[in-house]
Amino acid sequence: MSSPTPTAGDRVDIERGATRPGDKIFSGTATGAGVVILLVLAGVAAFLVGQSLPAITADPSEIQGGNGLVAYVWPFVFGTVLAALIALLVATPISVGIALFISHFAPRRLAQTLGYLVDLLAAVPSIVYGIWGAVVLSQAAAPIYAWLEENLGFIPLFAGPASATGRTILTAGLVLAVMVLPIVTAISRDIFLQTPRLHEEAALALGATRWEMIKYSVIPYGRSGVVSASMLGLGRALGETMAVALVLSVSNVVTFNLISTTNPSTIAANIALNFPESYGINLNTLIASGLALFVITFLVNFAARWIVGRSGAKA
Repeated sequence: MSSPTPTAGDRVDIERGATRPGDKIFSGTATGAGVVILLVLAGVAAFLVGQSLPAITADPSEIQGGNGLVAYVWPFVFGTVLAALIALLVATPISVGIALFISHFAPRRLAQTLGYLVDLLAAVPSIVYGIWGAVVLSQAAAPIYAWLEENLGFIPLFAGPASATGRTILTAGLVLAVMVLPIVTAISRDIFLQTPRLHEEAALALGATRWEMIKYSVIPYGRSGVVSASMLGLGRALGETMAVALVLSVSNVVTFNLISTTNPSTIAANIALNFPESYGINLNTLIASGLALFVITFLVNFAARWIVGRSGAKA
């Protein structure tokens, strides 16, 4: 039975509904929330720029190290990006695999239990991850780093000398990977569960195996969501402080050697460790490095939105 065609009176009622007090309040609240976010973001940016100006305009000899602001900040930018990339490269494939297992392979009860455990991992404080990385993971990784130096030392990434304590940039990246994993897994799982059931059944009806159905129906549908989840995890890794600070000591170096005793540090860890006793131009220098981290995070999120937009347009 076909539904009746809307009359002119119905259209008038719909237009009146759009101007009801409740709709106006909701629209105004939503608009106000968006404006508040923009104001807070602008306020943070203005504060960082204002407090960074003395360091930006200072004579290079006044900056710690005596080589200027760029020379001081660049090694920490390098360490921040390197640790975050290690975390992303390790966590993303594992997270996607766990998400696919929970959404399409595991029995319902097991899937629910694993889902709760993944969500629980996201609630663990970062300092707990840092203690685990500094005490447990680093000690377990030290023999592996020695083996890598002995057998793969010809590769610059494992040139050594291997750290006897295991507290290296690779260990910090692995700790960040564990922290990022529940975020990427939870979002990817929800995206995969939203795949239209009709698409999956059509692929299976055409003779596809379960893996082929996932490859041609589920993964393409959730690609943009996985990219968004990965970028959100990358943002978490870029800004992490205590977990990295507990694993690494502050060293202003640039090196791709992942297992050496000398490691680059991150912007956030450097600020956390040096901020309490800093004053004057040194404080402005730390805030300037925070401005660099702010810009990096903004660019990462902008790139993520661009990638998701292109994926949606192609779909």
